[in-house]
Amino acid sequence: MSEKKIFRPNVAAIVLSSNYPKVCEILIGHRINIDGYWQFPQGGIEISRDETPKEALLRELLEEIGTNEVEIIAEYPKWISYKFPKEVLEKKKLYIGQKQKYFVVKLKTNAKVNVSTKTPEFKEYKFVSLNDVLNEVSSIKKPIYQEVLSYFEGKNILF
Repeated sequence: MSEKKIFRPNVAAIVLSSNYPKVCEILIGHRINIDGYWQFPQGGIEISRDETPKEALLRELLEEIGTNEVEIIAEYPKWISYKFPKEVLEKKKLYIGQKQKYFVVKLKTNAKVNVSTKTPEFKEYKFVSLNDVLNEVSSIKKPIYQEVLSYFEGKNILF
């Protein structure tokens, strides 16, 4: 008897440069294993360790961009779920997709981004304007990113 697949609990970060609020620059990373695939830092919540979303956020930032020296500015008020595309679904044993909690964070003044971490997930990163995020990111991420970015823009957090 096979187990029912579930949505994997996950966090995602809209990382603003330390220049915020003078300038709104958003970090996106180019996935190491998929050409042309840009996204926000994100990762799973370790449920077995009773990890909270905020703890997972700080751990994932350290693992993916080499720093967790951030100030949490805002949290999206709900979880957003999406299903994995067919080619990803075949590789995932337990999960049908992800349910994500989004945070907006600002890099502290002396924080240094370094994607050459112990287990790299990004081959490079760049900061882009709010207007350019959706032009740069993977198509699977666009509907969710649009929803979240619009929410934070409406709250005058992103501009």
